[in-house]
Amino acid sequence: MKTILNRLINHEILTQEEAREVLINISYGNYNESQIASFLTVYMMRSITIEELQGFRAALLERCIRVDFSSHNTIDLCGTGGDGKNTFNISTLSAFVVAGAGFKVAKHGNYGVSSISGSSNVMENLGIKFTTNNDHLNRCVDQAGIAILHAPLFHPAMKNVGKIRKDLAVKTFFNMLGPMVNPSFPQNQLVGVFNLELARMYAYLYQNTNINFSILHSLDGYDEIALTGPTKMIKNNQEGFINPTDFGLSLLSAKDIEGGETVEQSTHLFTQIIAGNGTEAQNNVVCANAAMAIATITNCSPTEGFAQAKESLLSGKAQKALTKLQYLSK
Repeated sequence: MKTILNRLINHEILTQEEAREVLINISYGNYNESQIASFLTVYMMRSITIEELQGFRAALLERCIRVDFSSHNTIDLCGTGGDGKNTFNISTLSAFVVAGAGFKVAKHGNYGVSSISGSSNVMENLGIKFTTNNDHLNRCVDQAGIAILHAPLFHPAMKNVGKIRKDLAVKTFFNMLGPMVNPSFPQNQLVGVFNLELARMYAYLYQNTNINFSILHSLDGYDEIALTGPTKMIKNNQEGFINPTDFGLSLLSAKDIEGGETVEQSTHLFTQIIAGNGTEAQNNVVCANAAMAIATITNCSPTEGFAQAKESLLSGKAQKALTKLQYLSK
């Protein structure tokens, strides 16, 4: 690691294979905490290259505990986090809305690192069981339409950096990797990213896979559709902008989609919204993201996807998916 750090400090970049090797070594616990913290810090001070990102992704997927959902056509809705916006758990709520609409969701998530409450914080608070058991996870997809894949259980490398990331409390390249390393290898992905540069890198990487993808970045900084302005969208064969009017909606303010100050407040917000008791703004931003997931799978229009999402949320189908998942977790 000393050699690698010296090279990085001298503004050198790693090859794809070197990047893969460093992360493999991290996963085996071959470096101490100070070395890992220094390594992460380098990438807070300069941009990661596509080759380095490819190498890191390859290492995590090589070492992950795989989940077999091959009998289902699944989608993951996952953001990088790290946008510093402190929204409520939009992508997780959207995942349940998509499940309620009849699609199969493999939701990859983690505890909040640079945010107050990540997907896993809320799921844990609601009694959802985290496991790598393939039979249980397939039961969840079969019966609830959604399975929760808690990242640290599936990625040994993440386990060795979890405490360091928490102590640093800022976004690292692991934020960039999170959505790209779902251990169930879903056929479809709706990915939110925290800047346009990363959106381009994701598009480049995903175009070399067989994944059906949509990458989102709100131009005012959100790693999802925020309805506070236009959102850049890149898909397999097209790119463009999505505006609130594409869903028949008006512009929202940042205050409309703020999250809680604690995990408990975030969980309370989550339960309010999934029960159909959210504000119109909260419901709309959740359904807009769910709509794009549905459009990714079915190739329908945003308005058609939005109608399906709204029906799932307001009819109680999304909440039913959560209730079923809680029952299966007992």
